Amino acid sequence: MEGTRTMFTIHCNSARDIRKHSYFPSEDEVLLLAGTEFQVKGILNQGHGLRTIQLQEVQSEEPMLIPVPSTNDSVDLSAGKLKSLKVKDDVTESKIISKQTATTTSASISKPKVDASESKFNKWKQNAITVAGGNGYGEGLNQLYWPHRIFIDKNKNIFITDTENQRIVEWKHNAKEGQIIAGGNKQGYRMDQLNRPTDVIVDQQNHSIIIADWGNRRVIQWMNQSQQVLIQNIGCHGLAMDKHGFLYVSVGVKNEVRRWKMREYNNEGIVVAGGNEQGNKLNQLKYPTFIFVDEDQSVYVSDRDNDRVMKWKKDAKEGIVVAGGNGQGENLNQLSSPQGVIVDDLGQIYVADSENDRVMRWCEGQEEGEIVVGENRNGNQSNQLNNPRGLSFDDEGNLYVVDSWNNRIQKVEIVL
Repeated sequence: MEGTRTMFTIHCNSARDIRKHSYFPSEDEVLLLAGTEFQVKGILNQGHGLRTIQLQEVQSEEPMLIPVPSTNDSVDLSAGKLKSLKVKDDVTESKIISKQTATTTSASISKPKVDASESKFNKWKQNAITVAGGNGYGEGLNQLYWPHRIFIDKNKNIFITDTENQRIVEWKHNAKEGQIIAGGNKQGYRMDQLNRPTDVIVDQQNHSIIIADWGNRRVIQWMNQSQQVLIQNIGCHGLAMDKHGFLYVSVGVKNEVRRWKMREYNNEGIVVAGGNEQGNKLNQLKYPTFIFVDEDQSVYVSDRDNDRVMKWKKDAKEGIVVAGGNGQGENLNQLSSPQGVIVDDLGQIYVADSENDRVMRWCEGQEEGEIVVGENRNGNQSNQLNNPRGLSFDDEGNLYVVDSWNNRIQKVEIVL
C-alpha cells in the first residue's frame, strides 16, 4: 500500500545556513532554533498521494535570542529565509532551499560598494521595474512562486519557470498577468505535468519550448500542447542552445555539462565541462547550475558550490575561472552560491550572486567584479533583491533579473 507523501512549505525568519558543514554538500541545509513556533496556514491535497502543508513562522512570546553586548562590533542577525522542505520519495530528491543573510559591521569588516557611475561600460538605473509577479507568492495568473529562470523573445515576451507552481508561464510585453503554456496541472510525472522545473528555453524555429523538468529527471519539449521527452533519467538543472542548434544541459549531481545535437537525443551526449568527479580543480565542478553558451561555443558555468563561474572553451580539457573562485563571501572578488550567468556582446560576464542578493559584472581576466544592482542588502524594494536566480537581456540591452524569493521579475533599465 502506497503511503501519503508530505511536502512542507515554510516561511521562516530564523533559519541559518549550515550547508558548508553538511555531510551532503550538494544539498542545501539549514538549522532552526529549538522552540521555533509555526502556524499552519493551509493544507492542500495535490492528488496521487501528495499533500502540501503551508507553515508560517510566528513570533514567540518568549525571546529566542538575547544579543550579547560588545564594545567593538555591532552584529546584525538579519532574517534568514527557509524556503521549502520536501520529504524524500521515489520521484523527488530531499531538498531544503535555504538562505542566510547574517551580516557583521565593524571597523575591519564591511560590505564593499561600487559607484555605478565609475563603470567604463553600460550603466543601469538602480530602481528596477517589476514586469511580472510582485503580488506575493501564489498560483494566481498575476503571481509567481519562487521562479528560477526566464527566456525573453524578440517581442519582449517573458517565459518564466514558475518552479513551485509546477508550470511555465508566458507574460506578454506590458501584460498584467501571465498565461500558462506548460504544466499547471499540479506536481506530477504525467506528460502534462511538471515537477519543480528549473529552466526553459524557446526554440523559435519550431515554436516550441524545452524545459528542465528537474524533479522528474527529464528534459521535455512542449509544442502546441503536445509533449515529447527528449532526454530521460537526467538530473537536469540548466539549459542552453547555441547558434548551431546544439542543446546543453547542466547535470548538477554528476558535476558536469553535456551537449546533444538537435533531434539526436537517443545517446548520452558529450561532456563539455566537468565530468571529473566533484572538486574544485580547473577540470572539475561542484554542483553546476545555470549555463550560457557564446558564439564560439564556449560554455560558461555557474559552479555553485565552488562559488565561482567557469569558462570552458570548445573542446577544452579544463576551464578557467572568470568570476569568483576566492571562497564564499561578499567582497568584490567573491561570490556566494552563484546562479544565473549571461555574457554580453563585449564579453562581460553577469552573475546572479544569489546569497549576496546582488548581480555582479566581471570582465574576463580581472580579479574583481562590480555590483550592477543589489547593493542595499536583501529586501523587496525596487533597488533590492532577495536571492536572484536567472538573468536575461532584451534587444535594447535592459537587464532582467529573476528576483526569486520576492516572487517577481525585475527589469533594470539601461542608461542610454
